[in-house]
Formats: sequence, C-alpha cells, structure tokens
Amino acid sequence: VQLQASGGGLVQPGRSLRLSCAASGITLDVVGWFRQVPGKEREGISCISRRDVDTYYEDSLNGRFTISRDNAKKTVYLQMDSLKPEDAATYYCAAARRTDYSAMFLCARPFLPDYWGKGTQVTVSS
Repeated sequence: VQLQASGGGLVQPGRSLRLSCAASGITLDVVGWFRQVPGKEREGISCISRRDVDTYYEDSLNGRFTISRDNAKKTVYLQMDSLKPEDAATYYCAAARRTDYSAMFLCARPFLPDYWGKGTQVTVSS
C-alpha cells in the first residue's frame, strides 16, 4: 500500500501548483490533503469522498484550492491557485480504510487516516 504525493515546489505568491496523490495497493475512498508547518499540528485542508460529490475545504482557503480525483487512475489532485506565503508547508495526502467517513469528518481528524503519503514541500516566496 502506497500513497505517492508529488507536485510541490517553489513558486511566487499568486502563482499556482497542482499536487497529485497516486495510490497503489488500495482503492481510494475518502481522501484528504493535510499540511503541516514546523511547530504546528498537521491540519486537514481539503478532503473528497469517492464519488467526489462530497468535498470539504478549510475556511482559510477562500476558494483558492480545488480538490478532484480520477478514480480510474487512483489519483487525487489538489489545484492550488493564488498561492500565498502562508500556504507554505509540507503537504501530505492521506486516506482512510473506512468508507463511511464524510470529507469534513476526515479532514477534521488528522489522526484518522490509515494511509499517509510522504510529504511534498510547497514554498511560496518571491
């Protein structure tokens, strides 16, 4: 079982990045993106159910990020637009084995996911 996150990098404020989370060995159900900065707890910022009709975004994102998924490719994406310096963090994708979590429920509880990908670093700086 493996989740592989990719797509991070260094960008200027206002620019965009798209993160990808590719799964192998599991069928993704509820999946989320979490981020963490040094000295702070990991937080769930966006999650999506398997049918992608149920999505959750953390309030501070203000519509700048979009989560999506391609179930055939077992991949979940996070399109991040209008990036700000405060978005800089290590971003992780994570998934739960249970299929009855809502997107918001998973995002609000970083201790719940059973599978974690290695983080991908996002740096926003001019």
